[in-house]
Amino acid sequence: MNASPSKSRWFNRTVLGAGFTSALGDFCYETTTVILPGFLAVLGVPAALLGLIEGIADAVASFTKMVAGYVADKFGHRKLLVLAGYALTPIGQAGIAFAAGWPLILTGRLISWFGKGLRGPLRNAIVAQAVTPETRGRAFGFHRAMDTLGAVVGPSLGVLLLGWSQTFGWADASGPFRLVLWLSVIPGALAVLSFLVLVQDPEHSPNPALKFWAGLRGLPPRFKRYLAAVGIFGAGDFSHSLLILAATQLLTGSLGVVKAAQVAGLLYVGRNIIQVVLSHPVGVLADRFGAQIVLRFGYGFGALTAALVVVAFVVDAGIPLLAGIFIVAGVYMAAQEALEPTVTAELVPTDARGMGFGALGTVNGVTKFISSGLVGLLWTAVSPVVGFGFAATVMAIGTLALARHNDSR
Repeated sequence: MNASPSKSRWFNRTVLGAGFTSALGDFCYETTTVILPGFLAVLGVPAALLGLIEGIADAVASFTKMVAGYVADKFGHRKLLVLAGYALTPIGQAGIAFAAGWPLILTGRLISWFGKGLRGPLRNAIVAQAVTPETRGRAFGFHRAMDTLGAVVGPSLGVLLLGWSQTFGWADASGPFRLVLWLSVIPGALAVLSFLVLVQDPEHSPNPALKFWAGLRGLPPRFKRYLAAVGIFGAGDFSHSLLILAATQLLTGSLGVVKAAQVAGLLYVGRNIIQVVLSHPVGVLADRFGAQIVLRFGYGFGALTAALVVVAFVVDAGIPLLAGIFIVAGVYMAAQEALEPTVTAELVPTDARGMGFGALGTVNGVTKFISSGLVGLLWTAVSPVVGFGFAATVMAIGTLALARHNDSR
């Protein structure tokens, strides 16, 4: 069957709208990601709790993705759930801005990540159905580039505002951080409006007879083996809030905590710029050479990132080495975030794609909970060298597992 005119052009209204919405959404919650480690530092919250907060939030998002995918495949409602997911992000941001300690920060993060889990797989399913199989890599690459563009602009402005707000003479050291968090609510609200107006959900037939466990068991065996490799890698793929915290800690002695938080935030922005620049080219390479092959190299850069953090703590690194680490992290994130959903779309049939993307999100979230929690715990209980060394080892094993899966076709 020939592709429809709209699907024959991968750069269509739905792809553009989903990308623009994701840019606004990432502007909102990635600003929190870059601000949160410094905010927790002035509140006196240790690294172990940051890892736990991020891990629990990712776990909640992961289970939400699985349920959201099932509901969408069963009842055919996707756009409404995506809109609800985007609306929850600024609500969670407001909760974090009010926080005086870790409990409300955890609550706000859970609300935001519940929304992230609700929208992610369904938005991906909409994008996958809006283009042809031959152009999925380009479409998802563009989407991830736009998504990460918001993660560049938001944190960049957040860091600038953090420095500018120092002139206000706050009585409380947390005041500048709270101001940035409140301002980040605005693009989160605009993301809801953007998705409502711009994105058209392609026709999707409901499947009222679909059962949750039967749907999971019915996913293709090759896709399940792929998820196993993703899960192994994910068990070491720690939240990059810990990467920001590592840079903040290494630079605090020479710069002070606020200045160190600003520099660490700018390094994270640099990571996101690398991801923006590479996301679409990565998608083009995937369409030409195969998504799993390119993803394998991306995973290798992930293991290298964790190994370099180990080196940074051993030599008490300054800004140049830390900048190199964030660049390498940007390379692997460009491949991971653009190509994991691309491979999923290749391996799962259209009528089960909601559950397929949900399963991918669940595996990523559960393993991120494990990795962030363990890295943070090992950092606090033993040393950061042990924590990030664990991450590097597990990610290297996951890279080999993905290579074996690809070679077994």
